[in-house]
Amino acid sequence: MNTFKSKFYSIVIISYYTGFVVLGIAFLTLIPLATSLLLREWNPFFDFLITLAISTTLGLSLILIGRETRENKSFVQWKHGFVVASLSWVILMVLCAIPYALSGHVYSFLDACFDVMSGFTTTGLVLTQDLDHLSLGLNMWRHMLTFIGGQGMIVLALTFLLKETGGAYIFYVGEGKDINLVPNVKGTARIIWKISLIYLLIGTIALWINGILIGLNPLSAFFSGLFIFESAWSTGGFAPYTQNMMFYHSFSYEIITIVFFILGSLNFGLHYAAWSGNKKEIVKNIETQSFFITTFITSALAVIALSKSGVYADAVSMFRRVVYNVLSAHTTTGFNNVYASQFAKEWGDFGILIMVVAMLIGGSACSTAGGFKGLRVAVVFKGVIADIKKLLSSERNVKLFRFHHIKEQILTDGLVKVSALIIICYMVTFTIGMALGAYYGYPLSNAAFEMASVTGNVGLSIGVTTPFMPVGLKVYYIIAMYLGRLEFISVFALIGFIIGGVKKLWIK
Repeated sequence: MNTFKSKFYSIVIISYYTGFVVLGIAFLTLIPLATSLLLREWNPFFDFLITLAISTTLGLSLILIGRETRENKSFVQWKHGFVVASLSWVILMVLCAIPYALSGHVYSFLDACFDVMSGFTTTGLVLTQDLDHLSLGLNMWRHMLTFIGGQGMIVLALTFLLKETGGAYIFYVGEGKDINLVPNVKGTARIIWKISLIYLLIGTIALWINGILIGLNPLSAFFSGLFIFESAWSTGGFAPYTQNMMFYHSFSYEIITIVFFILGSLNFGLHYAAWSGNKKEIVKNIETQSFFITTFITSALAVIALSKSGVYADAVSMFRRVVYNVLSAHTTTGFNNVYASQFAKEWGDFGILIMVVAMLIGGSACSTAGGFKGLRVAVVFKGVIADIKKLLSSERNVKLFRFHHIKEQILTDGLVKVSALIIICYMVTFTIGMALGAYYGYPLSNAAFEMASVTGNVGLSIGVTTPFMPVGLKVYYIIAMYLGRLEFISVFALIGFIIGGVKKLWIK
């Protein structure tokens, strides 16, 4: 196949599968559309109707352009999966921002795109204004996007819209997941969604009942329970009210969210193993070992640092205001029950440093959490220990080093290298963003806190993220959220594909 024909087929394949992803999100607008209709929220109803029409038209057009792919599924390559993943997220960001922009609750379309990307990437930083008076239809949309983004939009669309998904594993990996729960990807995707939907039912009921017990009316309690669970499980951080978790003034409500955002930050493979009867996996898994060690250390250090300042007088307030926020940071959830200004004024530089480290480490691989993941930290740490042992041992003594993650695995130099490379990419993204924040005049500690939250897809804010922040910082934050959620490779593939196409046109 010549270069031109190969390029043509690449565009056709990318168009075809991207079209199905767009069509999938078009179908999902029916949920907030129905919500607005039932509650007689007419302006939001027409906003979603417009979004549905635009998305459906674009999706069908892209499928029509790529219709030849139906006979050429075997031509799907890794680069196509990566490009579809990264390109789809950009297109969906723009389409899903339409209801935000039409609502009048954002100052610009850029702010609308910011909030959509924040939702898709389960970050949870917010530029939408006056959340307390947001329609239930738009609130449904916000929290639905973060719930879907956590599980995987592309896998959802391609699994349920296509009868035969050629090269499905390629698209699955392209969206930042790489675990097979069963031999085929369709089965794996459906198991992930089954796990999430069962928890959705349990979590919503638990929070609904708790909401009624703390004084919310049944309808408000139900929607709060649904929205808060979707954010907790997806480690997303969105909440239906401006004050986030402070709105509820409830220790029991916070405890329930802790349970679900810790569960949401764990690997889907771990959930599946436990559900299949292999509960020992929870203790044996290197990722959970790493997670509980780092959460204990960061929580303990934060408690020690804050106890010296005397800001929180007793053990209960120390747990609620310090441990809760550290766990929220480490699981990359972003729920908060202190004001942004309190992080800056009360926590001190050491407290902020602890939060930055926790946010950057993040949760588990192949979960809804962000950060550079406990698995990679554990692999790099074990790699360093293995190298030290190799140096101290006899050259004749060839020893294999292993670790347990769902199954026994060999610790290879390649695996350590890839893990270290991804961590370096995160750190470079973080450093550039921190420097950019300092350039725009924010204190270095504030710039570091906010950028760690963005890079790790966390959502906690120290006050930098506002509608009045510089446009350059908004754009960089969108890019950093996007890179962090897709874990760089897919985005690099899209950039390479575009540059390659431009070069060929330039040469011709």
